[in-house]
Amino acid sequence: MKITAKKLVFAAFVTLLAVSAWQAIFGDGMQVNIDGDEIDGPLGFLLGTVFAGGGLLIATVAITCAAVFVGVLFAGLGILMISGMVLLAVVVAAAVSPLLLPLLIPIGIYWIFRNRSRKQHQHAALEHAV
Repeated sequence: MKITAKKLVFAAFVTLLAVSAWQAIFGDGMQVNIDGDEIDGPLGFLLGTVFAGGGLLIATVAITCAAVFVGVLFAGLGILMISGMVLLAVVVAAAVSPLLLPLLIPIGIYWIFRNRSRKQHQHAALEHAV
């Protein structure tokens, strides 16, 4: 690090230490109410900070669990959506296939003649091979 960065880090540390000392000595008037007992001063500040941090920790865990649940839910819904689209494609293909019959007739005739000539050619090749 450069000299100026080292000085900046040291100045930030000293400032935070001074603010912490000021807060510990004079407080900010924070009061925590636990079962009707009001706790103030540095201990009240400490308890308030700890309870607030605990609440944030619980909220973090709850939001993380909700995020995992929603991710799994959406992944499952995505799989259902993909399988639904495949089923829809099969239904559409089945509905369209009778309309493709005029196109399939010439293709089928070509395929039959092509296979017939191959079978005759293979049969003749086997007879001459012996």
